[in-house]
Amino acid sequence: MEILTIFIVFIFGLVVGSFLNVVIYRLPREKSIVYPPSSCLKCGHKIRWYENIPIISYIFLKGKCSSCKTKISLRYPFVEFLTGLFTIFAYLKFGLSIDLIFSLILLYLLIAVIFIDIDFKIIPDEINLIGFISGIIYSFFRQDFSIIDALIGAFVGAGFLYLIYFLYLKFRKVEGLGLGDVKLLAFLGSYLGWFGSLFTIFVGSFFGAVVGISLAYMQKAEDKSRYEIPFGPFLSVAAIIYLFFGEYIKKFYFGY
Repeated sequence: MEILTIFIVFIFGLVVGSFLNVVIYRLPREKSIVYPPSSCLKCGHKIRWYENIPIISYIFLKGKCSSCKTKISLRYPFVEFLTGLFTIFAYLKFGLSIDLIFSLILLYLLIAVIFIDIDFKIIPDEINLIGFISGIIYSFFRQDFSIIDALIGAFVGAGFLYLIYFLYLKFRKVEGLGLGDVKLLAFLGSYLGWFGSLFTIFVGSFFGAVVGISLAYMQKAEDKSRYEIPFGPFLSVAAIIYLFFGEYIKKFYFGY
């Protein structure tokens, strides 16, 4: 019975992942995420329902549009699979609970953030606003985390990152990060609290530094813009790590 439940949870995650693909493509382009129905980006072929079954349709279509045979990006099934996998992880950790609902909201929003920021180097305000509001609402249902904790977490996270933004702009005369990242920390802080916010910033910065230095070394580009990388994905990955392992991280750090 548990295996069947996990399978259903996975299918649910795949369906959400399919929708996230629409969000990732349309939201930064300021297009409606509900209308019109999905179509081939090259020939305009309207995708039928049986051509839009998560992962399965991609396999049967051999990764190509059924009309013009243009290759379909592997990212689409990847996002679907990743969303399904994280949905299972969240279910196994939180069970059927209010914690599961809000952890899934957090995860789904962060998946969208990761891929939108990679493509466009922006984090839509809509995502940050929905995330922040949902984090505040979630605080009313948590036993060991109040709305004060949520607000402090948002303030500490966004405030600390804004300080970095301000100092970098003042002394280097360029933006070291975007204000979307600052807003993202307000959203994440409302979920993770002040300690989770700081963990996200420092671990995300570490991940970003490792990847950035590696890319700079491999490309050896004279134009630094060639290997400029968005910060949002690294913050998102760090936040996901804290979501699943936060209690162990705090226990290790504080000793209780």
